[in-house]
Amino acid sequence: MSKKEIKFSLVYRDMWQSSGKYQPRVDQLKQIAPVIVDMGCFSRVETNGGAFEQVNLLYGENPNLAVREFTAPFNKAGIQTHMLDRGLNGLRMNPAPSDVRKLMYKVKHAQGVDITRIFCGLNDARNIIPSIQYAKEGGMIPQASLCITYSPIHTVDYYVNLANQLIEAGAEEICLKDMAGIGRPHSNGKIIKEIKKLHPYIPIQYHGHSGPGFSVASMLKAAKSGVDYIDVAMEPLSWGMVHPDVITIQAMLKDAGFVVPKINMEAYMEARRLTQTFIDDFLGYFIDPSNKIMTSLLVGCGLPGGMMGSMMADLKGMHNAINMALKQKGKKEVTLNNLVVQLFNEVESIWPMLGCPPLVTPFSQYVKNIALMNIFAAAKDEPRFSLIDKDSWNMILGKTGKLPGPLAPEIIELAKANNLEFYEDNPQDAYPDELDRFKQEMKENGWDEGPDQEELFEFAMHERQYRDMKSGAAKNRFNQELEQAKEKAGTPIVIKRPVVEIPMFSFEEITAEYPFAKPVHAPCKGQVIWQYDLMDASTAPFEGATIEKGANLCYIQNYYGIEPVTAGYGGTIVGTYVGQGKEVQKGEILAFIN
Repeated sequence: MSKKEIKFSLVYRDMWQSSGKYQPRVDQLKQIAPVIVDMGCFSRVETNGGAFEQVNLLYGENPNLAVREFTAPFNKAGIQTHMLDRGLNGLRMNPAPSDVRKLMYKVKHAQGVDITRIFCGLNDARNIIPSIQYAKEGGMIPQASLCITYSPIHTVDYYVNLANQLIEAGAEEICLKDMAGIGRPHSNGKIIKEIKKLHPYIPIQYHGHSGPGFSVASMLKAAKSGVDYIDVAMEPLSWGMVHPDVITIQAMLKDAGFVVPKINMEAYMEARRLTQTFIDDFLGYFIDPSNKIMTSLLVGCGLPGGMMGSMMADLKGMHNAINMALKQKGKKEVTLNNLVVQLFNEVESIWPMLGCPPLVTPFSQYVKNIALMNIFAAAKDEPRFSLIDKDSWNMILGKTGKLPGPLAPEIIELAKANNLEFYEDNPQDAYPDELDRFKQEMKENGWDEGPDQEELFEFAMHERQYRDMKSGAAKNRFNQELEQAKEKAGTPIVIKRPVVEIPMFSFEEITAEYPFAKPVHAPCKGQVIWQYDLMDASTAPFEGATIEKGANLCYIQNYYGIEPVTAGYGGTIVGTYVGQGKEVQKGEILAFIN
């Protein structure tokens, strides 16, 4: 009997996304691609997808060029390229219309991408199956993902049944996407073995982050259970919250008797050197040091490694507000370490109450946000689940797909008390086609739809970021951000804005004078803009002004663009808590409405 061959895929895109904010620029990708080819050990390379396109737009540069240039050397060498695809969301954080999703596969195939890895954070087959069909129509290989987590619901049978459903719908490959690395090695192996038993000719790929430490054991178990491809990283970005290094995995599997490719170590060292130069050039200013550390604390809460940096930033932003609330109630203040443990415990506690959504983008962020707001509410002696944001409610109500498990009765009662309706229909039906609108605007602006309609796709998928790229606003912002990052070398970055005078009050002053005032929280991390000339607000809100429910209070310049902050209730603005241009964390208080 011949020995089993295991092939490797270098997740070069995910290495960066799990480390920090930005991806390499197109000039850097063109440098590294031929060296990766020369390493001689990769059958596949992950080139794009996820936030890759958005990051290029943040640079003020065209992502279509980056994808074409990066994939070209691999296409020529016969190395397959693959991308990460968020199913219903396409390449963004929110749902995309079906006509935009369909166009994506035609565009990415024309740009040189061979395989699309389709996942739904809820493992809802309704969000994956259309993309399988669209990918085939567009000429791509559809690889359907199983988002791996650990719970009484997420059993081996659960995943095998999901794989059967996706393969029956036309999936040509299966990926075990162990995004938090908390899948137990034994269970991961059983899932692969059972799928292989039923579908021996379906290639299976294992993707596991190294955060909690299971991934190396999972990769060995996956290999012994029949896996065909294993995702790996390489120095200087391997390990930590990222992925194991190809050298370690190759040596382990070779010792276990598997046929594995040789590594051209001279090319490996050159790729390592080049990657380090990208870090030294500018990318290192945006890498969170905490993402270089593994932690077993992830085993219980199951939060994915890729969001640990943003989570710590959220906690630091809320730490002061929580302590002030505790102090006001005569309670003992907490350290940041105490708060981390509290958050992990709260996530572990509320996760089953929220239907056990696999903790992957964007649902990991939703569960974490609810947990953090619960801790804040408890500090103020307010009820649990009293501060749930709109996106989290959409998850709870089923507007983004069916939750794997049942909701706790108290969550259902809370929805009814807020006059919220549960959504039972297909999630895609809530998002009608939009391409005609974008075609018309491009025509009016004199913008070309681009080869293979790639510019039309980019505009429709990332409307706000595309406009900023075309206007030059994105490039100006990035250049200023980079300049300040280099000046301050690791301290928080604040992009300068024209000053708008906003009256400021302390937390204690506002809550003492207006005990029933309700806070407005930042929906995302970023820079507060009380008045912004590109938006429709002509004047900034001020103390004593009346604001209607749903009206824009301010804006936040965040990672993906500019987000309006709307008032969740009407009333009088009794004080603003954050100054113009200040960096805030997600969940931080911006203002109070009485």
